[in-house]
Amino acid sequence: MQFRLDTMAREAARLQAASADPQCAYLYDLPALRRHVEGVVAQLPEPCEMFYAVKANAEAPILDALEGRVAGFEVASGGELALIRERFPEVPVLFGGPGKLASELSLALELGVELIHVESLTELERLARLLEPGDRRQDILLRMNLATDNLPSTTLTMGGVPTPFGIDPDDLETCLAFLERHPGIVLRGFHFHLISHQLDAEAQLRLLGDLFRQVEHWREAYRLDIDQINVGGGIGINYREPGRQFDWQEFCGGLARQLAEPRLRRYRIRFECGRYLTAPCGYYLMEVMDLKRNHGQWFAVCRGGTHHFRTPAAQGHDHPFVRLPGRGGDGKALARTRVSVVGQLCTPKDVLARQVEVERLAIGDMLLFTLAGAYAWNISHQHFLRHPAPIMHFIDDDRVDDEENA
Repeated sequence: MQFRLDTMAREAARLQAASADPQCAYLYDLPALRRHVEGVVAQLPEPCEMFYAVKANAEAPILDALEGRVAGFEVASGGELALIRERFPEVPVLFGGPGKLASELSLALELGVELIHVESLTELERLARLLEPGDRRQDILLRMNLATDNLPSTTLTMGGVPTPFGIDPDDLETCLAFLERHPGIVLRGFHFHLISHQLDAEAQLRLLGDLFRQVEHWREAYRLDIDQINVGGGIGINYREPGRQFDWQEFCGGLARQLAEPRLRRYRIRFECGRYLTAPCGYYLMEVMDLKRNHGQWFAVCRGGTHHFRTPAAQGHDHPFVRLPGRGGDGKALARTRVSVVGQLCTPKDVLARQVEVERLAIGDMLLFTLAGAYAWNISHQHFLRHPAPIMHFIDDDRVDDEENA
């Protein structure tokens, strides 16, 4: 993951110069996104495929940059499905997520998704009712909530413990018996998404080893004709130590050794990454409007806040940023001082970084938060206090697009 900070600094200065008000914007580096995704996909061993989890960031230029560089898109709602199908009528689509409405399942059948990741027996029953008229068929994977010996501990766990996600293995026989009675639903394999924020490549390899062994056990025990294992996403971004990221090269090398085992050659292995693909291409820009000391601590009050960029509040970390010299304010400046970076909201929770040391900081300077390309603007409480939305600024070398979000 390489940041083009010089390019971002030039674009930030251009944006600041064009506005009389303090600046606030998202900057997206589309060439860097394309290079990063191409590198990630190129290292995957055969027979692996990478799908993009649309929930991470569904901005149109992001999707356009990914189309053709990933095997397809994974959607988790009818809204995401409609968005992708309208923009990419022929791209392979996987439909996952809990709590699917019958109308969403009907839309999936109408728009033609490759696979539905079924979360429960109830969902199977709904799908069967929709398929009853005529001879329609739909391929599915069963999403399993599996406890394994090598399930890592991360800050976000969806499997191996009681959660709303996936099917308890104790209910697998019941689901398989239902499928026997409903041949229009075709089981192609199993889906797992047990954790997120995984930063340890070796731990992830051990987990995948458990998944592969379990699928083989089910295939043999129930005499299943299956050919797919979807291992979900879950590869994390290290916001606390940006220089120490998940070792994708090491992971892919270990995965290739695992998949060389003859009994696994029957399977197509699919990934559904989101954060790991798009986070490095995005930046959140805030301009410092005020520097104030309160009860012995300094605060930089900036244009914007967690209603635009909820990531640090959601993940509970001090988000990394770089200072960009700005237009200058009233001459007030701090040097080698600890500062909390806050936004404009009427809540003490509107904090992006707490008591981090800055070499120098002045009113009018800009703070550029890196690793802001996923689960950022799209998960934020955007309408709180009705502040204006940030500029959405897409950098594509020869072409720069600005969009004002409503």
